[in-house]
Amino acid sequence: MLNDILLPDVVLRHCNGYWESDLQGNSDGRSANAFYFGNTEWAQEYFAFCHRDAHFRSRWLAAGGDWTGKVVVDLGCGPGNVFATLGGKPRLLVGVDVAGGSLALAAGIGYTAVLADAANTPFRSQIADIVAINASLHHCDDMQAVLREGARLVKPNGLLITDHDPQLTAWDYKGVARLLWNARLWIYRVIRHGFHKTGNQQFWGLRTEIHHKPGDGVTREFFRSTLEPLGFEVGVYPHNHQVGAEVFSGNVGPAQWKYRIGNLLSGRDPAAPASALSLMCIARRGAREPGVSA
Repeated sequence: MLNDILLPDVVLRHCNGYWESDLQGNSDGRSANAFYFGNTEWAQEYFAFCHRDAHFRSRWLAAGGDWTGKVVVDLGCGPGNVFATLGGKPRLLVGVDVAGGSLALAAGIGYTAVLADAANTPFRSQIADIVAINASLHHCDDMQAVLREGARLVKPNGLLITDHDPQLTAWDYKGVARLLWNARLWIYRVIRHGFHKTGNQQFWGLRTEIHHKPGDGVTREFFRSTLEPLGFEVGVYPHNHQVGAEVFSGNVGPAQWKYRIGNLLSGRDPAAPASALSLMCIARRGAREPGVSA
């Protein structure tokens, strides 16, 4: 089925359980993502601990439903966390990433894994019932280019779902909060806290976080201004991760103490939607192209 969705004249090479397309150019950010998520041990840790909880599953199933019988493209799939958490039996499940080590793991759980640039995939337009982009936009050099590429792949009446990208307003720390942010790595080392086991792993992990820093991230306007002109109906939902389908009723969920303090020190209400850590975007493509009358 993969051949049925490829652009004309595209030839993929099979390697280590996944398919490779030609990557044009390079950047420090893409190299960091390829190295960090290509490390099998680090990718397995990411697979085991990230986006695997009941809140995530509840939120995504409410957003896009069961994937059974659907064509799904997962941009920035990593080792396959989203499908591993949601389950189902998609008609075709394509995972795209730049990290070979992660793609090999994703292929092992059912993905048709393709090494490609998420901003320039080798697929025809409007081939997917669902395009998923989870915790991936902020790892990409050009977030808008990746979002537009995801939109290109969505069928009429299909869905583009993004999640777990940092909300700019929540992470734009000020004053003392900004100083604590800058000192966080030293603090974590002192208290022996953190996801990463070694300094090298932490170093490369941080190199991948291109748009996850004070003054950067995604906004409601980013999603709406990018997707609405392309004919999508766009909903954007702020949340603090530990919340499921209730997010669609306006419940942003609880924030951890350190994020509450960061927002308080920055002069913001930590319970406000603008202080929620991430934005989830659910965008449905219309049945007709913009500007085309019935």
